[in-house]
Amino acid sequence: MILILGGTTEGRLAAKVADQTGKTFYYSTRGERQQVDTRNGIQVTGAKDFGELTEFCRSNGIRLLIDAAHPFAVRLHDTVEKVSSMLGVPVIRVERVYPPRTDDVIWCDGYDDAVERLLGDGIESLLALTGVQTIGKLKRYWMNNRCWFRILDREESVKSAVDQGFDSDNLVFYHNDEPEESLMRELKPQAVLTKESGLSGGFVGKVSAAASLGIPVYAVKRPELPSSFITVTGEHGLRKQIERLLPGCFPLRSGYTTGACATAAARAALLALITGEEQSDVSFSIPDGEVMTLPVSRTIVGKDSATASVVKDAGDDPDVTDGCTVSVSVTLSKTPGIHFLQGCGVGRVTLPGLGIEPGEPAINPIPRKMITEALTTIYDGGLDVTVSVPHGEELAQRTFNPKLGIVGGISIIGTSGIVIPFSSEAFVEAIRREVEVCVAVGASRLVINSGARSERFVKAVYPDLPPQAFVHYGNYIGETLRIAADLKIRQVTMGVMIGKAVKLAEGSLDTHSKLGTMNIDFVCSLVRQSSCPERVVAAARNITLARDLWNIVPPEYLESFSKTVLSHCHSHCDPLLPDGTLTILLIDEEGRIY
Repeated sequence: MILILGGTTEGRLAAKVADQTGKTFYYSTRGERQQVDTRNGIQVTGAKDFGELTEFCRSNGIRLLIDAAHPFAVRLHDTVEKVSSMLGVPVIRVERVYPPRTDDVIWCDGYDDAVERLLGDGIESLLALTGVQTIGKLKRYWMNNRCWFRILDREESVKSAVDQGFDSDNLVFYHNDEPEESLMRELKPQAVLTKESGLSGGFVGKVSAAASLGIPVYAVKRPELPSSFITVTGEHGLRKQIERLLPGCFPLRSGYTTGACATAAARAALLALITGEEQSDVSFSIPDGEVMTLPVSRTIVGKDSATASVVKDAGDDPDVTDGCTVSVSVTLSKTPGIHFLQGCGVGRVTLPGLGIEPGEPAINPIPRKMITEALTTIYDGGLDVTVSVPHGEELAQRTFNPKLGIVGGISIIGTSGIVIPFSSEAFVEAIRREVEVCVAVGASRLVINSGARSERFVKAVYPDLPPQAFVHYGNYIGETLRIAADLKIRQVTMGVMIGKAVKLAEGSLDTHSKLGTMNIDFVCSLVRQSSCPERVVAAARNITLARDLWNIVPPEYLESFSKTVLSHCHSHCDPLLPDGTLTILLIDEEGRIY
């Protein structure tokens, strides 16, 4: 049983992840206004002191606490730490992502320090964006200076301000649709005071708005969290920690891509080279900005180079590289920039069309970007980066690399850094649970996508849908549509990229690569049916990847080509949703939708 302390954006994210377990959990908020839509969650309200929280955990069999409350909820954090220590229940902290502290902000060590600085700097008019609960903490300032507090437009918030002795005429209200600059321009304060509330708290927007108007910003630093908390910054890290602390809570374990392992190994190697110390684990960012941590199995440090190794854990996905070692050597170079070199067991590209120049090591573009960012954030000189996978050449024979013209080993791949297991009945059941949540929260439409990349593009089409409306089908298009039909969903949108689309157009309702590769003869027939010239058909016969079609089909034929592909897809998918309407969106590599 899991208890989430929520009421924030991070709380809703935690509830979404907990819902995916298919098991009942509790979601606690201080007030009744902070509602969250879940299928399996039981919401409880009211602040709890140490005794009340201890009793709740005991009586409800709580085995894991997830602290997703506001970063400035110090009393709650302390209470959770004491309960955790008393009961031996671990705590996962879903922390916000914070931009680096910069010199253009005046940083304060608490509210007393903020008052001292404001008074010392001669600030006589202030716009405080710190919330109604901080009015009393800043009383020494506003008793003798002009001060506006922006608060939520609620009766209880106004009453709280007045009860603290603050003049209601100096209250201004928060409006979602109002640009930050508008209020600052209207009030013309001498300074702005805010909290270090992170990206989800709008910190960057507040600072940017003030800077555009030449208004100095004072910011109260976020309080330190208890050292016993296990900190994550997003849904993937949260899921990994739940999998570790509550084995079997999810039907399938998630894993890491070879690209994520190579990134972790590269960063560990560079840290070892800089510090001269072996690394036992290393933190790095995946493409969505979430910080993950992986163990380092081995580190070797030399004079001008270092090597680190990470053992890949693919979770419950039957990946041929599961359990393999990904090693990265980092060597100082006099040539600026990051230079990727081919190590043993990593393939070499010999054909065009893979997004990597022939002759280069088969390290895909997104892993290259991840590795580059992981290294350049701690070192700005030139580096040679050699990625190796022992026995990779033998492993590659069990992949499609030979057919793609990649010789000598495997590819370092991955677009998200995370492996979501796609190859079992349990995954299909997980899809069903997510679709059931979509129904339970009353979403007007189910939007299914192969993964995070296509979902990001399609979310822009449906900005008003709740997050529970978006579900990943992985490769199981047919099964997902059957689930939607079974649950009587009337409106379904499917986002699909060209690689899966050409398989689906031919009738493959499960698009996993293990079940087959792209049929070039069929692809050529799609191009011909789109009225493209025969020279385009001939060019299509030589493509390596389906995404190459976006480059060889002339712009004037793209609409016809897209309609042809979508027509074939509908012919196979529409019968699976007999009582609903299916919209299929074909997405190109740049995110354009057809």
